[in-house]
Amino acid sequence: MKALQIELPPKVSEEEAKLLLAIKLYELGRLSLGQSAKLAGYSKRAFIELLEKYGVPVVAYSPEELREEVEG
Repeated sequence: MKALQIELPPKVSEEEAKLLLAIKLYELGRLSLGQSAKLAGYSKRAFIELLEKYGVPVVAYSPEELREEVEG
């Protein structure tokens, strides 16, 4: 794992920055749910609740993937 050191604005805590990074990386599909939760410092269940709060779907299917999933 690589380390990243950045200077945060005064109103942004380290915990908030980790959470927002984890959410965005999950949303982009760069990290799994478990990896994102770990990066943010939350359990999977708590992270799922935070995703909902920030309007990020836990499961994001494309229309084609959803059709295949439903039709089996």
